[in-house]
Amino acid sequence: MKRVVAGLAAAVLALTACSTHAPDERESGTSQPNPAPQGVSPDVKTSGPYPFGTVQQKAPPIENGQVPLIRRITTDKPYVFLTMDDGAVQDPDALKLMQENGTHPVLFLNQKYVKGHEAYFKQILDATGATLGDHTVDHPNLKGKPYEFQRKEICNDADDFQRGLGIRPALFRPPFGNYDQNTLRAAAACGMRASVLWTAAVNDGHVQFQSGDKLKPGDIVLMHFRKTFKEDYTAFVEQARKDGLTPVPLADFLG
Repeated sequence: MKRVVAGLAAAVLALTACSTHAPDERESGTSQPNPAPQGVSPDVKTSGPYPFGTVQQKAPPIENGQVPLIRRITTDKPYVFLTMDDGAVQDPDALKLMQENGTHPVLFLNQKYVKGHEAYFKQILDATGATLGDHTVDHPNLKGKPYEFQRKEICNDADDFQRGLGIRPALFRPPFGNYDQNTLRAAAACGMRASVLWTAAVNDGHVQFQSGDKLKPGDIVLMHFRKTFKEDYTAFVEQARKDGLTPVPLADFLG
């Protein structure tokens, strides 16, 4: 698998969140509990290094009316965390791939992509132990926008998912990784418990690293529902295996 030179990795990762905008580097280092993965069916493989769906690590609560920002999980265990953004392409093999590999991702979805495809995403959530996340209604760059604009984008996304999927998300990811103080305040007002960024990403079947040339314990990996879903997902699974890491539910570490 192609490795990205460490000195260029940060620049490359800035492109992986659907934009040339790079995530802000400021990090609060705090978090708040998030529910365990929703709707794990009896047929889902939940065996692993611990009983999935149980809290393994707690994070600090919301402070000063702002959700905490999480870029990676501090852990000495060989665990890695997968997240999937947007929902633009509904790959028919996504459910099977997730069931076969048991990655338990967080799906940070946009209402504009989920609308009309609720059954597709509901099946994945119910059958794989995935967690639903909020990624705004229309995927705008929130940074610098008025508070009320940001609040509507985040709250309306969560409200619609509660109606259409029967689940209200509690984890939030700002589009493009861009945010400001209003973003963190609006997310808290909408019932979010943490804002989640990433430390590695998968594009066109290749894992790209912010530092180094391999995945490390605690890394949060970004991929998307794109035409290359199968290649990207397979690349993540193979890289995690190569680096001796086990994908586990992110929700269990924000309990």
